[in-house]
Amino acid sequence: MLYLKLAWRNIWRNRKRTWITASSIGFAVFFAVFMQSMQLGSYQRMIDNSVRFYTGHLAIHQAAYWEEKLLDNGFEQSKVESLILDSETIDVAVPRLTSFALASYKDKTKGALINGVDPILEARLTYLDNKLTAGSYMSGNGVLVAKGLAEYLKISVGDTLIFVSQGYHGVNAAGKYPVEGILKFPVPELNQSAVYLPLPLAQEFFGAEGIITSYSLLMNEPDEITEVQSSLAGFAKENDLEVMNWEEMMPELLQGIEMDYYGGLIMIYILYAVIGFGILGTFLMMTKERTYEFGILVSIGMKKLKIQFMVALEILMLTFFGVLLGLVASFPLTFYFFNNPIEFTGDAAKAYENFGYEAIIPFSLDPVIFYSQGVVILIISLFLGIYPMLAIQHLKIIKALKE
Repeated sequence: MLYLKLAWRNIWRNRKRTWITASSIGFAVFFAVFMQSMQLGSYQRMIDNSVRFYTGHLAIHQAAYWEEKLLDNGFEQSKVESLILDSETIDVAVPRLTSFALASYKDKTKGALINGVDPILEARLTYLDNKLTAGSYMSGNGVLVAKGLAEYLKISVGDTLIFVSQGYHGVNAAGKYPVEGILKFPVPELNQSAVYLPLPLAQEFFGAEGIITSYSLLMNEPDEITEVQSSLAGFAKENDLEVMNWEEMMPELLQGIEMDYYGGLIMIYILYAVIGFGILGTFLMMTKERTYEFGILVSIGMKKLKIQFMVALEILMLTFFGVLLGLVASFPLTFYFFNNPIEFTGDAAKAYENFGYEAIIPFSLDPVIFYSQGVVILIISLFLGIYPMLAIQHLKIIKALKE
């Protein structure tokens, strides 16, 4: 208790030095948390967008479908419907019939990704109804068209869109449908090609009554993916189906995230190195300023080990104070950007969209970010605290008293 009191009084005896040291550590934690929050927030947004708009956490489809995404590789919706709907771990299961068609309006024609969906279930999975910028949400026998495709075709709500394609088992597919609404997606690829129809209407168009190409499943908790996939695997195999998770279906996304993550780690390590030198500088200053004090204490009989213990307590207090300062300073800012992500406009937004990314920088509030960065900076600070210990160990009384 005596050493704790001495250590506490010592660190506040020179307030300027204490605030410089604590601020160095605090800024380190602040910048590390801010960078990691931005990085992990971007990954979470990418995964969430991809899972919700493309695959779900899990997808059930015909065994040959993923290698060759043909309409003929669809399967009967009734095969798995009862099994999926009985599962308590699945938040929502969305049947989809997906294929391609030529979309035409007047003298403009472009390839379109036709998505036959259940309007209610799709809204729960992709929040499709919130993506409307004009018109209404699947209230009749019309279609919803992505904004980029609508702009290319120069089509608007109320106009009639013509589709031509090859249907199920080679039948001719042709039809014309009124445009009920215009959608804007955060995923640029979807913005240029997506069209949504009610599932029965899409099945009728392709001549595939009762047929779907996939069931997209969203889990209540992402941690349940492996468990649910294992439980469905046996049934799927018996019925010539397969169950794949999003990592298996989108390995390029996972690889891209991993590569970017390691690139981000290099930046974090550089930041740690810069921060470490800053903290070491403050420890050097603290040791140099107190050399005379340490010499006096040794000369009057205080053992070096006790001085080291007292200084170690000071460093520990300073480090905890600095880490706490950094966490307190970083949380309000990351919380603000979590609720108000940075959005790009103009040329910057177009540049992001050209690379297939959403023109936004989201942030994460994952608790791991805060305590992991705090722990790392704490370890760095304690490691650098070895220098004052060594300086005290090799202290020469006569030299110290001349300081």
